[in-house]
Amino acid sequence: MTYPLWLQLQTLKTARWVDLTHTFNADSPHFSAFEGAIVETPFTVKKDGFFVQQWSFVTQYGTHIDAPIHFVEHQRYLHELDLQELVLPLIVLDFSEEVARDADFRLTREHIEQWEAIHGVIEADTFVAFRSDWSKRWPDHTQFENKDSAGQQHLPGWSLDALHYLIEKRHIKAIGHETFDTDASIDIAKNGDIIGERYVLSQDCYQIELLTNLDQLPERGAIIYNIAPKPDHAPGFPVRSFAIVPSA
Repeated sequence: MTYPLWLQLQTLKTARWVDLTHTFNADSPHFSAFEGAIVETPFTVKKDGFFVQQWSFVTQYGTHIDAPIHFVEHQRYLHELDLQELVLPLIVLDFSEEVARDADFRLTREHIEQWEAIHGVIEADTFVAFRSDWSKRWPDHTQFENKDSAGQQHLPGWSLDALHYLIEKRHIKAIGHETFDTDASIDIAKNGDIIGERYVLSQDCYQIELLTNLDQLPERGAIIYNIAPKPDHAPGFPVRSFAIVPSA
């Protein structure tokens, strides 16, 4: 008997699958306010007949999903996100060359409008990822944090007007990026808050942080899957994000 969904899966498996997730451990880069993961091994095959590890880490560790509740009270927790929200058409905005020239690069509405003039209007109900190639600095803490002599970080990010444009004018569903934060470091220092991230989550959208391998994806046409555990009332969790890319 032929099952249509099985045939669709066979077709999908002929496409290219790209892992967008960093492998993380106790020494991985992480937001400066957090402790690194602690990994213990209470049971081994040699001693106990089975292998078990005990991991301790904050919910926003490694490549992870931020649920709306992460920054905004009375918004949805991770377990309340619908499964269909976690699988979306993927748009990749490549501004890696600009970031290579300026680590403080801010992706603005004007940049997005210029991108659309070349690549077409961003469709509604999509996941929009900011490719900066910052992930290539992983897992080097010093390179990833990119601090100056005064201890100020210099990482690229989304500007607030770009996020307003994507969510209110283009009606996208979620965003993703390769850095710790939604906002550029210079904006965080200036505003004293992560206002871009707070805005995104206040719109009942989610985001994926610390993505990798965006350089292996086309501007559009791929599908992103964001697979996470289902802890009760959590603001986020490490996620296994991957994309399926159409065959050439």
